[in-house]
Amino acid sequence: MAESAQPATGRAGAGRSKVLSSYDPRTGELVGEYASMGAGELTRTVRSARTAEQWWAALGFDARKRWLLDWKRSLARGTRDLVELISSETGKPRLDAAVEVTLAVEHLDWVARHAERTLGRTNRLGARLRRERTGTIGYLPLGVVGVLGPWHNPVLTPMNSIAGAMASGNAVVFKPSELTPGVGAWLADTWNHLAPNQPVLQVVTGDSSTAAALCRARVDKLAYAGSSGGAREVAALAAQSSTPLVVEQGGRGAMVVQVDAKLDTAAAAAVYGAMANAGQQPAGVQCVYVADSVYEPFLELVADQARRLRPGADRRASYGPMTLDAQIDVVRRQVRDAITRGARPVVGSLESIREPYIEPIVLTEVPEVSTVVTGEAAGPVLIVNRVAGMDEAADRVNAAERSRTVAVFTRDVRSVPEFAARLHSELITVNAVPVYGVNGPGRIRDPRVLREFTRPQTITEKHPPDQITSATFEKHPRRLRMARALFRMRHRV
Repeated sequence: MAESAQPATGRAGAGRSKVLSSYDPRTGELVGEYASMGAGELTRTVRSARTAEQWWAALGFDARKRWLLDWKRSLARGTRDLVELISSETGKPRLDAAVEVTLAVEHLDWVARHAERTLGRTNRLGARLRRERTGTIGYLPLGVVGVLGPWHNPVLTPMNSIAGAMASGNAVVFKPSELTPGVGAWLADTWNHLAPNQPVLQVVTGDSSTAAALCRARVDKLAYAGSSGGAREVAALAAQSSTPLVVEQGGRGAMVVQVDAKLDTAAAAAVYGAMANAGQQPAGVQCVYVADSVYEPFLELVADQARRLRPGADRRASYGPMTLDAQIDVVRRQVRDAITRGARPVVGSLESIREPYIEPIVLTEVPEVSTVVTGEAAGPVLIVNRVAGMDEAADRVNAAERSRTVAVFTRDVRSVPEFAARLHSELITVNAVPVYGVNGPGRIRDPRVLREFTRPQTITEKHPPDQITSATFEKHPRRLRMARALFRMRHRV
């Protein structure tokens, strides 16, 4: 499987190997070596996870909460080591890595404290009439959940699924990206130090064939985060064993700048949303559509902000290198295609690509058919296009083949719902750019991330006597007449 969340690179070596090597993309130095696990090891791992899950599910919400909060404290104490490891394996600045770790720890804390409130059995089927059914609904764990993690946010993105699955009572088998195996191993080790005899969280390292083996391992659910192409491959593999799949597809979205927006705030958000982590965030900004009357001043502000940024490996660098070599070629092809079609470079151009770094690139007057618009964003490239008004902005957003997140910048916040109703987007943000974990099942502090890894179970009871729905052939005529009268009265027949 050509695994888009864990893409094969020369760094990991060609084909299957017994050892997976992790390298620092800034220097090419070896960070660590890990086992490249096969189908047999996956089978044994899943088998031990099923045993651990029985113990874990039987603990109940209170006990699991205590375990997860202990794990959270262990992660928090090891923040410095984890930040350094993330920086070494991805090349992202330590500050960006620290933000990622902080959000992951906060999310783990939230799911631990909210699992019972979200999933515990509650009276949700109350009856309006005495003879209606009443009952409760609760959410039970699935069993063993497989998680395929990405390389761009190797802690935060998989932690959304890992924490949700564990708080729901499941065991987890985690396959980190082949570019960041050390981060995945570190997370599993911190859990194993707390519960060495209960492998509720296990990590399996390897390349795309290891990921494929996990997809075939007949876990109870798979969670995948990555590109649409990778999602299709994972879905095809999961379908072979009828394994349910939850997908978090990354992708930078669009920004709409209305005439009354605070332009300096919007420009700063656009540049950050496009270029944080060298444009390798799973969310953010790809295209900005700016009302014609404010287009020129907005573009000047964006250009000024972008020119201040500097990629590099030192602590003062704005962002680091491209983690994945193949993405550099994607950026080069997209920028060349845009310029060939008539796009105008405002900041940088093809000469900005200096492997493994890419300096900021801002393009304008970009045709909507350009691959830099239609394709998946791959690097620190921002598109700024003018529109005649909000009607045209909505049309351009909706023309995309995939649903985009949309950030709307305006002082008239009350007008946003009307504009949003015209968009084919699931997530609209106002005067803010989504960058970390706010779309898809990776939503931070969202009850859906807990329910995603459970099965609902309803228990109902009925108040007797009920001559209409009672499970008996003995129907008394008098009670049938009374039921008919009640029916006519309720429905005005």
